[in-house]
Amino acid sequence: MPISRIAIGSPSEFGKADALKAALAEFISMLIFVFAGEGSGMAYNKLTNNGAATPAGLVAASLSHAFALFVAVSVGANISGGHVNPAVTFGAFIGGHITLIRGLLYWIAQLLGSVVACLLLKIATGGLETSAFSLSSGVGATNALVFEIVMTFGLVYTVYATAVDPKKGDLGTIAPIAIGFIVGANILAGGAFDGASMNPAVSFGPAVVSWTWTNHWVYWVGPLIGSAVAAVVYEIFFITPSSYEQLPVADY
Repeated sequence: MPISRIAIGSPSEFGKADALKAALAEFISMLIFVFAGEGSGMAYNKLTNNGAATPAGLVAASLSHAFALFVAVSVGANISGGHVNPAVTFGAFIGGHITLIRGLLYWIAQLLGSVVACLLLKIATGGLETSAFSLSSGVGATNALVFEIVMTFGLVYTVYATAVDPKKGDLGTIAPIAIGFIVGANILAGGAFDGASMNPAVSFGPAVVSWTWTNHWVYWVGPLIGSAVAAVVYEIFFITPSSYEQLPVADY
């Protein structure tokens, strides 16, 4: 059972060089991802004079996030595992692949990376608004919560299948592009309803810079539930007990 492998870790991890390097890698990867993803939305608003959302705009958002996440995961993979998402880190913790202490370091780095990216965008664009995630007209918090749970389940399940599973073999080489693809596809599915975050840090940066917190809880609760369910399902049904002998804690 994955719960049996959960580890708290030691407070000394906060000062270990490898943990700090991994956190720095998460910060940089998140900055790259949010700057490109949020920036593409700001560019769309500038080109359309803050016009109404269109199918073309949704496709552009999907592509920009898919491409940017592919790069962000790739550049961090050999240092931190390329989580680039507190929900992914939480799923790895539930499965026993990262300690709580290191996970907290990742979360801090990811949240800071998102905030810094949004601040840089605000400066670079001459003060344009970094729009926070919000629910579309006619979409309730419960609807958005279901969207975020299901979409994040798909994302973290993909992470487990292509990056965490010790049986992944050569499949691991395509993990970053598979992860980018599922995020892009989910944006096409859920973007018109709640923005399709799947990532608490991606929602956090714009919320801080614009100081907009309406329904912000949805973008934490949904992804964390979806992540936990995906981790438990994959660990129980697809990672055999014998694999644990070859899979030390915090290997991802």
